[in-house]
Order: sequence, then structure tokens, then C-alpha cells
Amino acid sequence: MKLYPESAYFQLEFDKIKGLLAVWCQTDHARNKADTLRIHTSKEYIDVELRQTHEFRQLLQSNIYFPNDYTLNLAKVLKLLSIPGAMLSGEEVLQFRKLAESIGKIFRWFDAERRSAYYSLAKVIEHVHYEKAIITMIDEVLDDYGQVKDNASSELKEIRFNLYRKRHELRRLFDKIVTRMNKQGFLAEIEESFMNGRRVLAVFAEQKRTVKGILHGESESRKTAFVEPEETIDLNNQVNELEHEERREVYRILRELTAKLSIHGDLLSAYHSVVGDYDFIRAKSKLAIEIRGEFPAVTDRSLVHLVEAYHPLLYLYNQKANKPTIPVTVTLDDTQRILVISGPNAGGKTVTLKTVGLLQMMVQSGLLVPVHPSSQFGIFKQLMIHIGDTQSLEFELSTYSSHLIHMKYFMESANGRTLFFIDELGSGSDPNLGGAFAEVILQELAKKNAFGIVTTHYLNLKVMAGKTPGIINGAMGFDEKNLRPLYQLIVGKPGSSYTFSIAERIGLDGSLIKRAKDLVDQDQFRLDKLLNRTEQDLKDLEKKELELHQLMRENEKLKKEMQHVMNKERHLQHVEILKEQNRISEEKISYLKDMERRLKQMLIEWRKEDDKVKVIKQMEALLFKKNEKKSLNKMQKKIDSRFDEIGGEIKPGDTVKMKRNHQVGQVIELRGKRAVVKIGLLPMQVEIKDLIVVKEKVNEE
Repeated sequence: MKLYPESAYFQLEFDKIKGLLAVWCQTDHARNKADTLRIHTSKEYIDVELRQTHEFRQLLQSNIYFPNDYTLNLAKVLKLLSIPGAMLSGEEVLQFRKLAESIGKIFRWFDAERRSAYYSLAKVIEHVHYEKAIITMIDEVLDDYGQVKDNASSELKEIRFNLYRKRHELRRLFDKIVTRMNKQGFLAEIEESFMNGRRVLAVFAEQKRTVKGILHGESESRKTAFVEPEETIDLNNQVNELEHEERREVYRILRELTAKLSIHGDLLSAYHSVVGDYDFIRAKSKLAIEIRGEFPAVTDRSLVHLVEAYHPLLYLYNQKANKPTIPVTVTLDDTQRILVISGPNAGGKTVTLKTVGLLQMMVQSGLLVPVHPSSQFGIFKQLMIHIGDTQSLEFELSTYSSHLIHMKYFMESANGRTLFFIDELGSGSDPNLGGAFAEVILQELAKKNAFGIVTTHYLNLKVMAGKTPGIINGAMGFDEKNLRPLYQLIVGKPGSSYTFSIAERIGLDGSLIKRAKDLVDQDQFRLDKLLNRTEQDLKDLEKKELELHQLMRENEKLKKEMQHVMNKERHLQHVEILKEQNRISEEKISYLKDMERRLKQMLIEWRKEDDKVKVIKQMEALLFKKNEKKSLNKMQKKIDSRFDEIGGEIKPGDTVKMKRNHQVGQVIELRGKRAVVKIGLLPMQVEIKDLIVVKEKVNEE
């Protein structure tokens, strides 16, 4: 992204964001990336950067371990690998082993499932392969402490074996000499001492000529002399010679190992970058958690759609001070490209402007931002800003002259992929003339289809924004009663400066206020007063709207409770119907069993009885339900004694009698030629022609 002027980084405080990011970096590689953080214009690059940060933040918040806890700074050591004949120490080589081991853990962590779930994080190692041979070749030479192993070469093995024997032989001989000299009273200390890498005796100074050998020095008090006994000189020489051979062989082995590692120099550099990249992604994730950053949608066009956006630095400051931060919601699109914000001083106009600008820079540099996840960010090719007093002492320019020079660049360079910010457009000059120029500048930027935010106190700009396509008004909320800013952006209406309201509230002399009002153009005063009243009316409407929403929520809650009660009642009715159906089924089963039993009994009687006619009559009575007809006649007489048939058209709610079985019930509803009749608890469908309307007889007694 192209920035104008170059100080835009500092004006929008992007440098402070980079400083916060660098604090979380543990490697030099990551710190360097934070210091040189660039603002990109490639959607593909921005998406990957944002998603990597988002995925790593998910790991942190879910307490999922990722194996990048071993941080390394090997940039200087890596350069040695490219120098022919260079030799790395054992400790330095061991660092490369830890680097390769760390990469191995990362590759093993990315199994098939995690490569799918965290595919953006996996892109970091997409073009790198894991080489097992690096660890193998190091382990063949070095132990866990970075020391060259005895079996690194046959020569070293033989040298160290001989060295061990000679040192053991020297120690035994030296111990004998110490014991003898101590008995003779020549020694100041019975512990062995070393001078110039050789074993020596600590002898009393007056006895130094008595002990045969080489004098290596004396103590500071000159009371003790250090003498190498004559008997050990040859063995000491042999030990020194073997130690020299050991150092030479170790040097040769390490130089050879360095040469082998240099073959993998590019791969090791790639490993180093991978570890640093993951450290940088982790730092971005930590910063995102600190500022409550979210992963918004990014589109490759000009668009600003911020929902509940916070200025990250202001949020952190207020958090420490235990103060709330008011979010801002603003949208700039093809239909409303330029927002003109007005309102009282110290009401949050500049903070709103800086919030939009800083968050745009952060997103295009791959950082998560403190907004609602439903927010959308477009991609802009250039960002231009003009904030505060920018007079130039070098060119002896006034504030307004400098202002116009910047505006000239804005108008000449702006296009449809430009995002601009102007604080107090037209200020620094005569209000009428400055306002006229400000209007022209705004019209020109609108013609260029540029997107931007402008803050102003000029009434003519407020009027212009209300009638010019592509430009909209916005106001910062103000509590007139308590004389305090609300820091809330209200889009769609201009704001009042509350000049006279503030003067009245603070108790300024009324005559002075009246004189000031008389000096102001009446149309301008009426407009400011109208804006004031409109803003207060809007606040009342918002309050009533909140109350209405609250009532609607309560209504919805009651509706759900009522629905729950109705569902419960419907369930209970259904249970009763099932019980009744089960009871009827049980009666039918009982009847069939009884019928089967009686038929079997009659069959036995048929075989025994000589009078077959008698048995046939019994079977006829059973099969053709003659007894049932008798009971049916009894039921009919009983119902006739209680109800009178009145006939007529059948309607819901009528009491009806069924012609076939004389049962009485109530009509619930009509369904064409059928009626739903409730008999007891059980509703059933009956053809209307089989029903008669009845009426219960009045008890004359």
C-alpha cells in the first residue's frame, strides 16, 4: 500500500502496534518481521496471514500444544556454513541438531487431520522437507553435551585410550610422590596442583631446592613453590603430547562435520525461517488475544464495513484504567463513499477517523483487529491522511498553505482504490472562504470515487453532505444535559457543535451569550439549533425503540411459555386417548378369549349330548349375538328414558345419538358427510346420516 505522507505510520500510530507485536516475539527472525511489517494489497496474501493468525489463536485458546517452544537465533552461525573450511564448535553444531529436532516435531504434529483443520498453518512448511540424515550425522559425532564421542574416528579412539592409560599411570606415580614428600614434611598442601597444564607439588619455599624437578612458579606470599617432580616429567610430556593429538583430531572431525552440514545449509536456513515464522504467527496471535482481535471478511474491492470496532491502543489504555471503550460502527460502500463527521470538540471525531485508518492498515498487514466478526474490509491501494497542524517551517508555509498543498496531492492522486482521512477540512482560514474551498475539495474527491472520512465544524459541508450523492453525514453523540460527549457515531445526520448550549450550562453571563448570538447569522444559528433539537429527538426515539424491543422480547417469551403449556395439554389429551383405546382393545381381546372358551365347551357338549338341536340353538345364540341384541334393547330403553329425539340439522356442539348402537355423544366438528363425535374421552368419525340430534329430558320431579 502506498502511504501519503510517509508519516502516516506515526499519525495513525501503526508504529506503536508494531512495538506491541515485537514484545511477543522470541526470535530475532520474528522481531525483524515485526519491525519491517508491510501493508499488502494482495488479497491472497492477506487471507493467508489472517487465517494463520486465527488458527494459531484457536490453538492458544484451546490449550492445544504446538511444538515451537524451542526458540533459536542462528543467523550468524548459518553464515559460517557458507564459508569453505569453516569449523563449528560442538555447542554450535548441537544447536543445529535442536533446530532439526524442532522441525521434526512440527512435521509429526501435522498429521492428516491437522493438515486439514489448520491448512493455513501447514502452508509454512509446504515447500520444506524433513531430512533425518542431519540428526543422524550429528549423533554419530557428538554426545548430548556437544562433546565429540570417542568412537567418532578410530584415531580419536586410540588417542583417548592411550591418554587414559598415561593419565592413570601419572596419577598413581604422583600419589606415591605426594605421600613420600608429605612424610618428609616438604609439602605445604597434600592436594595435587596444576601449573601450565602439568601436575606439580606445592612445596614449602625453603624446601624447593631439596625436591628435584622443574620450578614452575611461586605463590603471591612466596611461602609456597610449585615444583614438577623429576620422576613425572617424562609422563607429563607424554600426556601433553597426547592431549595435543586429541585436540587436533577433534578439530579435524568438527571441520569435517561442518563441511557435511554445509551441504544442507539451504535446508537449515529454511528450517530457521520456519521456526521464526511460527514464532511470528504466535506473536500475532498473542497480540490478537490482548486486543480482542477477530478474523473479519476481506474482499478485493473498495469497502469499509466496521461493526463494533475498537481503537486497539485506546482499548488497552482504558482497560488498564478500568474504563469502558465505546465501539464505532461505520460503513462506506459504492452508495456512500465519503462520511462527513461533525459534532462537539473532544467528542471522538478524530478517534473515529483514526480507528478506521489504523484497523485498515492492520488488516492489510495480516493482523487480527478488534471488531465484530461480521465486519468486512476492502483492500485499498493507497491511504492518504491529513491530521492536525502541519505547517512547514522549512518552506515558511502557514498552516492553511500546508493544508492546501496536501489537499492538492489528494485531489490529483485519489482514485477508486484510495482511502483518505482529513481532520478539520478547511480549517486555518477565514470560515466562509475556507468552507468554500473545503466544499470544492470534497466535491472533487467524490468525483474521483475515493473513499474517506472527513471531520468538520462547517455548516456548509454538513448541508452539502446531505444533498450530494455518495456523501453522507455523521454526528458524534453528546449528552446536552450533563455536558459530556457520548463517543457514539450516529450515521445519517449532521451534528451540532453545542456552542451556546455549553456556554449556558457552564453559567456564562446571559448577556454575553445574547451578544454572541446577535453576531451570528440567524440562518446559521437556526440550523445549529435545529441540529441540536434533532439529535435530542433521535436519542428519545432510540430510547423508545429499546423499550419497544424489550416489550417484544417479553411478548416472545410469553408466547413460547403459552405454546409450551398448550403442547403439554395436547400431550396429556393424547395420552388419555391412547389409554381409552388400550382399554377397548383389552375388552375385545377378553371377549374373543371368552368366545373361544365357550365354543370349545360347546364342541365337547356336542360330542356328549344326544340332543343335538339343543346344542345348535346355544351355538346360534352365541354366534348371532341374540343376548347382545337383548342388552342393546335395554340400552335403547335406558337412553330413550333420558333423551328426546328432536332431529334437525346437525351442528358442532349438538348432543347426538348413534342409530346403530344408541350411544350418545357430542359433535366436535363436521368434515363433509362425516361428523367427529366425542363419546366419553374418545373422538370418532360417524356418517351424519347415522346420527340423530337429541336433548336431555328435564327431571319433572
